[in-house]
Amino acid sequence: MHHSHGKHSKSKVSYLESPERSKEFSPEQLLNMIPLKETDSILDFGAGTGYFSIPVAKRTTGDVYALDIDPAMLEIIKEKALKEQLTNIVPIQGSMEELSSPDGTIDMIIASLVLHEIQPLEPLLQQMRNVLKKEGHLICLEIEPKGSADKGPRINLEGMERKMKEAGFQITEKYFPSESLYMLVAQKTD
Repeated sequence: MHHSHGKHSKSKVSYLESPERSKEFSPEQLLNMIPLKETDSILDFGAGTGYFSIPVAKRTTGDVYALDIDPAMLEIIKEKALKEQLTNIVPIQGSMEELSSPDGTIDMIIASLVLHEIQPLEPLLQQMRNVLKKEGHLICLEIEPKGSADKGPRINLEGMERKMKEAGFQITEKYFPSESLYMLVAQKTD
């Protein structure tokens, strides 16, 4: 059992790192679309191999919290950060609860291809809203489910938008970076 898990996460890593993935939608493209400021502190929720953590850390002097449940992913991020000489990446293993940031301290949360895995989503969105600063942003990148062929619990754009609004976010931008992806930029409202 343990053995097969290792194989699984390898294929996951190769997908997460694949050139096809960045050709479809590069992290730089995403960062150009979002209201990222040079001093922002960022939470990369479900950071994986640092696909966003690393490029974000180059654009901000604030801390970039790379949060992932898988310690192997965080090791990859640490290696990349060393190689790129980035000192503002803070790897955190675990879930939102492990984030020891006090409420209202984070400028932006990036959640890429991860929110659909969280059931129920509402408590998490609430926690995200709490750690964000007064006008902080939540960036959500997800795959739009196409018919019933899609495996797994995907959330379509409409459903995600509704959940965000219910959690106290206002959608400020919508993007469709590729035909299968949607991106929502949501701002915390009072």
